[in-house]
Amino acid sequence: MDIAGLSMAMAQNNTMSKVSTAVLAKTLDNAEIAGEGIVKLMDAAAMERSVNPAVGEGFDVRV
Repeated sequence: MDIAGLSMAMAQNNTMSKVSTAVLAKTLDNAEIAGEGIVKLMDAAAMERSVNPAVGEGFDVRV
């Protein structure tokens, strides 16, 4: 393989590595945001249970 071809292959590999890292970082950011949303929902549910402890104890099911 010639030096020019090797250089191009290495540059492409470097670019792909950077793109993969950026995609992973964005995925982790999205997961963190989703986790914060879940924590807020859990806090809201805990607040509702503290105000009205009977909420969610019983429900009717018809088949």
